[in-house]
Amino acid sequence: MNQSFQELIKHKFPDLSRGQKKVAEFLVNFMEKGSLYTAGQIGKEAGVSETTVIRLAYALGLNGFSDLQELMRKEWLSSAESKEAAKKHAADSAAEEKKPFSEWLSPVDEKELSQAVDALTKSDQVYIAGFRESHTAAYWLYYKMNQLRNHVLLSFPTGFLLETLCNLTSASTVVVFSLPRYTKEALEVAQQAKKQGAKVIAITDRRLSPVGQIADITLLAGTTEHILSLLALSQVVISSMQKRDEKTAGKRQEHLEKLYAEQGIFLE
Repeated sequence: MNQSFQELIKHKFPDLSRGQKKVAEFLVNFMEKGSLYTAGQIGKEAGVSETTVIRLAYALGLNGFSDLQELMRKEWLSSAESKEAAKKHAADSAAEEKKPFSEWLSPVDEKELSQAVDALTKSDQVYIAGFRESHTAAYWLYYKMNQLRNHVLLSFPTGFLLETLCNLTSASTVVVFSLPRYTKEALEVAQQAKKQGAKVIAITDRRLSPVGQIADITLLAGTTEHILSLLALSQVVISSMQKRDEKTAGKRQEHLEKLYAEQGIFLE
């Protein structure tokens, strides 16, 4: 089987029963426990029967619970190293004043962050979508990314234009902020982007949130209780983009500084 545990869960999730979905969410969020606990212990933690846990394995196309646990163990052991790298990346990216926010960045997977930065750097265009409360973070990311590259677009606070999404291509990337309470607009943007063949990056609180289920890359926010957690995660993305393509970003920023000076935008 070439699919990873989390890819398999995402692919099969819509077809699972309600109880199996509860187990799947538990295993995705607590992979270490899933790798070590018995089926009975997992069922107790997830609030379902041991039988439901075992049935999940068969629903995923596996030969039984032991195969499911082995798949989890391999992924958990391989991700332990990437989590340590992500913490180091957060520490390197954050200045002294950002230290209190480091816990908000702990869920970020280094591999997925690298994939996201690669897509955002190489895409023909980037569309950033954030609705209602999420729009503040979406606008900040849009503004900062515009300083690094061209062809960056932003949704409205309460909706989007199909005419804009119509221009997306298989070389485009769409960033969707999707946090509780999940908006239908966020899911619709992600679905339309997938139809156009664009890559979808979800910035969300759960891998199995409505947008997380269909996203190509998922960046997890450490908490949804404060807008600063989204801004901290967005800053890591921007800092990584600057490092990834310093030459292009430098040229664009130099050109912008000339325009700022000509227009007298800043007092100092």
